[in-house]
Amino acid sequence: MASTNPASLTQTAYERLRADLLSCKLKPNEQLKISQLCEQLDVSLGAVREALSRLTSEGLVIAEPQRGFRVAPVSLDDLKDLTRVRIQIETSCLERAIACGDMNWETNLVAAFYRLSRTPERVGDGVGVRLDDTWREAHNQFHECLIAACDSPWLLRIRQQLYMQTERYRQLSVPLQKVKRDTNAEHQELMDAVLARDTAKAAQLLDAHLTRTMDILVAGFEPQASAADVTARARRKGAARGSRSLAAAD
Repeated sequence: MASTNPASLTQTAYERLRADLLSCKLKPNEQLKISQLCEQLDVSLGAVREALSRLTSEGLVIAEPQRGFRVAPVSLDDLKDLTRVRIQIETSCLERAIACGDMNWETNLVAAFYRLSRTPERVGDGVGVRLDDTWREAHNQFHECLIAACDSPWLLRIRQQLYMQTERYRQLSVPLQKVKRDTNAEHQELMDAVLARDTAKAAQLLDAHLTRTMDILVAGFEPQASAADVTARARRKGAARGSRSLAAAD
């Protein structure tokens, strides 16, 4: 391992782990083995522990006494609540940005959209289809440019935390998408409303844009959850019948 500033190694470990969490390369509920991560990231035990502690404070990792760390789980209830809150906060940011934004803000927004619209959204990784990492970065930049002129630092901080939490759900929505979605058209329509300073329309389009991702996940996950519930109920009934049979035999 090359000798480097410990703070730099910790930051490197944090950034790489965070990227893998947000892209779902590290799956929800997956156990995180520190020794294995040290080897993969080529950093010290202390750097990995510090990185995991930071990710725990951000809600992407869970620390369990005597069991170590694991990736934070996902759920439909969490997704629905997260989406509702994000719509409220991001709409407030957008309204302030439209009220305060100048020509530089508009120029940066148009440039961010151009980059996003020219970047392929999906890539096959040999296992399935996922969001391209370059597209994810461009998408993040576009949404940040939308609200960059917001004059409330607290709103922007809360919005950033919510955006980060929704990134994993966005990645999970890709293989579950059953209908073709034109995200470029959604983004352009939203940008056009913002540039026209049509606050009401922009808020409505943002709500629809964020809700659509949630709906794709709900539609994809609910059948799986129902099937899992049926299987679990069948197992419980089987176990109960087995217990009754044993009791009768006694």
